[in-house]
Amino acid sequence: MRTAYKCRAYPNPEQAAIFGRTFGCVRLVWNKTLAERHRAWHADGRRTSYKEADAALTAWKKTENLAFLNEVSSVPLQQALRHQHAAFVNFFAGRARFPRFKNRNARQSAHFTRSAFRMRDGELRVAKTSAPLVFVWSFDEVDLAALDSTMVVISREPDGRWYVTFAVDTDAPEPMAAAGHRLGVDLGIKDFAVTSDGHRIANPKHLENKQRNLARYQRRMARCQPGGNNRRKAKAKVARAHRKVRNARTDFLHRTSTNLVRHADTIVIEDLNVSGMVGNRRVARAISDCGWGEFRRQLEYKCRRAGRTLVVIDRWYPSSKICSACGHRLAELSLSTRAWTCPGCRTRHDRDVNAAKNILAAGRAVAGDTPGDVCGADVRRQGSSLPQSAVKQKRPRREP
Repeated sequence: MRTAYKCRAYPNPEQAAIFGRTFGCVRLVWNKTLAERHRAWHADGRRTSYKEADAALTAWKKTENLAFLNEVSSVPLQQALRHQHAAFVNFFAGRARFPRFKNRNARQSAHFTRSAFRMRDGELRVAKTSAPLVFVWSFDEVDLAALDSTMVVISREPDGRWYVTFAVDTDAPEPMAAAGHRLGVDLGIKDFAVTSDGHRIANPKHLENKQRNLARYQRRMARCQPGGNNRRKAKAKVARAHRKVRNARTDFLHRTSTNLVRHADTIVIEDLNVSGMVGNRRVARAISDCGWGEFRRQLEYKCRRAGRTLVVIDRWYPSSKICSACGHRLAELSLSTRAWTCPGCRTRHDRDVNAAKNILAAGRAVAGDTPGDVCGADVRRQGSSLPQSAVKQKRPRREP
């Protein structure tokens, strides 16, 4: 099992210059290799293997124009080729989008394997540097002196902060004790999440709360001369504002996902099409601020580590339109309707709580539990109308 520890780093001027030169070489190798892949595919219709990319890198180092590639460690350059090859494998397998060119203004990183760094007595020494890299270790439960790292990642954020990440292979942790509880989670914008037991998790709206300061920093940057020092300083302020929003959102998602995993053995969520929903310009910013995709990713790996079960139901399942008591399905339900009364059993439903209950019932059916729990089928009738079957629910025919 792979675990990573990310720490704040403080390189000296010499190390910062070496790392900056390494970032530039990694970016050049990535972009040049990606351009060659483009040309080979569109001109000859063939894919470029890792062996061909590695041979091309060796040839570039022997040329006069790219001889400066020999001044930095060769390990990050080789790792860039490996990462690009893996990115194309994932793209052709349908697991990731097409690899893009790297920008010098974005986050910069360089990956060092064991042959390019040395960890001894809690001190980190990276290739091509003379002094140990100073960093702050904030994981008290882990002994830094006994840390056996397989890879070290040096990165620099757009706001100028430096970080070092230690990748470690560890044993799988022991599963958590059974909680004896199951939860269906309905994600939303007004409330970030509503569980099947009626608990609501408020949406903190991190970007909306910082939008005023962020807009002011962006206006200041727009008034600065392009390429000047003042614009560079203003751009760093914008990046710092984005970092604060990103860190606050990440902390909220970690706390929320960890709390759900601790208190439920089975968690059921919907397979939301976040990329498609972001296409709606009216709610794109609000949906992006929620971070539903990152929340699902955290739930997946935390459930896997804790021995919990995460069930993802179909995105087309009409959880909001179905009565969780009798199974009656509404023909239409507008987004503005936050509560409705079932015409079959006369039960008053909160839209989000009812959806969370139906999500849990559908997840239990997917996980192999009693199929009668889905959509309220086979539940004792509480009204004058008969409950509909969970297998086939048609819209009632309208008589003239």
